[in-house]
Amino acid sequence: MITKRIIPCLDVRNGRVVKGKRFEGVRDVEDPVALAEFYNREGADELVFYDITATVEGRGLFTDVLREVARQIFIPLTVGGGINTLDDFDRVLKCGADKVSVNSGAIKNPALIEEGAKRYGNQCVVLSMDVRRVDGRFMVFSGGGRFATGIDALEWAKRGEDAGAGELVVNSIDTDGVKRGFDLEMLKAIEQRVSIPVIASGGAGCIDDFVRLFDAIPSVDAGLAASIFHYREVSIADLKRTLQQNGIPVRIQR
Repeated sequence: MITKRIIPCLDVRNGRVVKGKRFEGVRDVEDPVALAEFYNREGADELVFYDITATVEGRGLFTDVLREVARQIFIPLTVGGGINTLDDFDRVLKCGADKVSVNSGAIKNPALIEEGAKRYGNQCVVLSMDVRRVDGRFMVFSGGGRFATGIDALEWAKRGEDAGAGELVVNSIDTDGVKRGFDLEMLKAIEQRVSIPVIASGGAGCIDDFVRLFDAIPSVDAGLAASIFHYREVSIADLKRTLQQNGIPVRIQR
């Protein structure tokens, strides 16, 4: 049986981990290297590292911080932020990333997904989607949730899969940082359109939110969260024990 993954997310700005609510009101949390090392010890299954202002500032991702994070962990590392070309793929992979997350760069140039998959393999390409409800539809936003693209999220998810993305990270802007649970309606709608792994992101506030996620949508592969882990509101060990007690398969660190 395939185990469900628990994935902390490091949103990095100016070399520090930060967190906001609904992609706004961002505040400082901690040093990314120390936090990555903590999650490696705590039993996280993977780690996601986003340079959240690289695209908006029109620059490359912070590779010095990334290299140090990669040196400190022994779990898979997905990296995103300012990924616009195959050279960007190459740079972050050489810094120690296992997978590359594309978002705004793929919206500007959808061929980037296919090009990345052909060169590095489907398993290396993660399509990250920032999604918000607009007039009753799930719509994709770019630039860290700043800009409406006019792209339907359900169609974009399918296009990403067809182009070669090996995984989807679905970020709900509506529930991000609110801590009232994952956006199950949105996740169900997207999951029904694709057959590749879907990682749920945005809204986790307690252990029960993860239980509800995996109970409601058994095909979702992973739950991603930030603040509840960063602020030690939920420990990964406690979360996994509870999931296991509820019949949800997880990897328990020995």
